Amino acid sequence: MTDHQQHQRDRRLFLKGSAAIGGAMLSRTVMGDTSSEASSDKPASANETQRVAIIGVNNRGSALAKGFIANPDSDVVCICDVDSRAAEKAANMIEERSQRRPEIETDIRKVLDRAEIDAIVVATPNHWHAPATIMGCAAGKHVYVEKPCSHTAEEGVWAVEAARKHDRTVMMGSQRRSWPAVIKAIEMVQSGRIGKAAYARTWYNNRRPSIGHGKQVATPDWLNWELWQGPAPRQSYLDNLVHYNWHWKWRYGNGELGNNGIHMLDLARWGLEVNHPNRVTAGGGKYRHDDDQETPDTMMVTYDFPESKSITWEGISWSPLGPFDSQVGVSFHGSAGSLVILGTGYTLFDDHNKEIETVSDSGGDTTHIAEFLDCIESGRRPNADIAEAHRSTLLCHLGNMAYRTQSTLQVDPKTGKPQNDSNAQSMWGREYAKGWKPQV
Repeated sequence: MTDHQQHQRDRRLFLKGSAAIGGAMLSRTVMGDTSSEASSDKPASANETQRVAIIGVNNRGSALAKGFIANPDSDVVCICDVDSRAAEKAANMIEERSQRRPEIETDIRKVLDRAEIDAIVVATPNHWHAPATIMGCAAGKHVYVEKPCSHTAEEGVWAVEAARKHDRTVMMGSQRRSWPAVIKAIEMVQSGRIGKAAYARTWYNNRRPSIGHGKQVATPDWLNWELWQGPAPRQSYLDNLVHYNWHWKWRYGNGELGNNGIHMLDLARWGLEVNHPNRVTAGGGKYRHDDDQETPDTMMVTYDFPESKSITWEGISWSPLGPFDSQVGVSFHGSAGSLVILGTGYTLFDDHNKEIETVSDSGGDTTHIAEFLDCIESGRRPNADIAEAHRSTLLCHLGNMAYRTQSTLQVDPKTGKPQNDSNAQSMWGREYAKGWKPQV
């Protein structure tokens, strides 16, 4: 065995071991009820190396491509993007790092027709997340989908159904679920280290610029605008939409709540061991810029759960200072102390606010990608399984419903659906372009 082969073998074993340890810790601490989340008995993949296609390679997609390239259990063989510039740039990067140039496609349907592809990574705009996931499952592919896992609540339900119907590993990119120090922090909250935990505060602060007022112009020759819109109802191309400002348009995005709030809400729900709320309220507005942004730049949401627990979310897109001098985080509050997760670690406090310990660890995508690949091979459910992903993403949808209807949502805690509010119920799903409605 050459030194290079030995290194690859050692690295493979290390990454698998990390994923297995993380999965074991998670199973022990957060999956006490296995009735709906039990591990699948499906056989391991016949391919030791998973052949992966990255769908959407601007920003997040390129970062994930690097992570999959670095893992010896995967090979990025195809990329798909409606932006020819981004596709070429990503292909060059992958070739430089892996000494293999991936195939380039523009249409996801052509990717899904390729039998040699085992898994897809969905890093598109939000309105594509669930349709691509559902289409991927139906084509027999495993799916790693970026957050949020759906653009509407209904799509989240469909994505779970598709994963189960086609027996596919489907995992959301909530990578904090694979960070060792964060796993330990959640275990402490759940084990009673801070007493009875009844409240979690989540926040994300930033200073985002104005998106201005868009103008209808000719579509750039490097962009396939028809495929970019995909499932969304058609509209003319605007010069201030691609590639990031779509986040602030309800037609394509979910505002900051769905953009970054999902990460913190996922941790809060995980730590408090709650599923669906029974009441949701929201306040805030668009205060900073006079521009085309439709989603709020200032938002506060309160989620009350039937277990007598609550979660709050604060998002401010024009002032970067958040609690604990941090732009992003989550704090858990219990009868015997508090615990704050910031970045890749946590700080534990007693009930007099005295710091007991601070722990930090490495973060990033590495362990989360290893978890995804290990679950494909082993058949067990991932720590960010699509069912868990949907429950957390649903909090974002409910918060946006409460904000947009300016009402207090009464929610069925069994289904997560708003009750006795026709306006909110109309936002459970959305309209699709002809021929693009997902079919489970």
